[in-house]
Amino acid sequence: MTPPTPDGRLHDVDAVRGFALLGIFVVNVTFMASGYPGNLVTDPDFGAGLDDAVRAFSSVFVDMKFYVLFSFLFGYSFTLQMAAASRAGAAFPARMVRRIGGLFVLGALHTVFLYGGDVLTTYAVACLALLLLRKVADRTALRIAAALYTLVLASLVASALLVDRSTFLPSEADALANGEEATQALLGGWTANIGEHLAGLPLLVLQAVTLQGPTALGLFLLGMVAGRRQWLNRVRGNEPVLRRIQWIGFPVGLLGAAVYAASGGNGNTLGVAASVATAPLLAAAYVATLLRVMHHPRTSAVRAALAPAGRMALTNYLAQSAVGLVAFTGIGLGLAGTFSPLALLAFALAVFAAQVGASALWLRRFRYGPVEWALRWLTNARRPAFVDRADPVHVAENDARRPDHASSA
Repeated sequence: MTPPTPDGRLHDVDAVRGFALLGIFVVNVTFMASGYPGNLVTDPDFGAGLDDAVRAFSSVFVDMKFYVLFSFLFGYSFTLQMAAASRAGAAFPARMVRRIGGLFVLGALHTVFLYGGDVLTTYAVACLALLLLRKVADRTALRIAAALYTLVLASLVASALLVDRSTFLPSEADALANGEEATQALLGGWTANIGEHLAGLPLLVLQAVTLQGPTALGLFLLGMVAGRRQWLNRVRGNEPVLRRIQWIGFPVGLLGAAVYAASGGNGNTLGVAASVATAPLLAAAYVATLLRVMHHPRTSAVRAALAPAGRMALTNYLAQSAVGLVAFTGIGLGLAGTFSPLALLAFALAVFAAQVGASALWLRRFRYGPVEWALRWLTNARRPAFVDRADPVHVAENDARRPDHASSA
């Protein structure tokens, strides 16, 4: 069994969150580096076989899978927040409303200044609904989650069958022209980039209402049930259920992902429906595999490497957007449109590796990531200690004695 460690954290949860952070960045960086993906077309400068192979790899193994995982972990951490409030004798709804407000403001600023594809605002709104549903029975929570997912899938299928997308989507030539224009906007300064971010708000809101919001809430509820039952608190790595999840999740999840990739990715609504339907199974198989790896004596170092990045997930998420802004826009190096898919994948892996190392170094000195510290201050309405003055290297050992300490997103 793996109960919370002496520092009061669930390192499995932190490590899985760190893993999800990598997948999120691999997807997001494609939109940070070029205006073509946002217009559902391929940059004509990168149409070689290797470029197509890398894009296909991302479509099958990465796209739409890690958003699912991140949402599930958000719901799991919601229960840890509830437990922390209970231990501190604090009113949980007031704490969570402050936290939700902080997330929404962070998301709004993120959208305007760093990256137009923000998810924090969607999470904040969906979390309001989760707060209202926090006392429902597990069976009811699972039924609501299933109903939300079914509704999303039904709307996608109905849209694919009943709506002629050519009536409101631009032609390929127009989409390519729009992609070139968007790439040039990236190469501009603050005015051009903020303008692009604001111009994308209607689509961002539409996606949040019709797809991301309902699926996020459904996965929040599933994560809440898992957190209540402490599924990730008792993992040993040799449970038969982990193998069963792999045996089911990989074939079904990869089949749906292959359909999504072969049908044109986000440009085909039925393909998106296939991915939405099967991505949770593939994400679950990823988690089962990661848990088995992390609990094997020979590969347990994987958890130690990923956990600090996951513990600072919010800081790292925002930092990834800042790196993308500096690297690709005219505000910084102006490299938009110059990275092939393979180079972009290597860039994402390199940035994440740097974050893994930096997070470990940071947490040897400080209790929390800087954004996590500020959000905790707002959540608890009390300034938390940032540095352990007595012995900063052993911050975590002292955290275990604090009533409001808990692993959180």
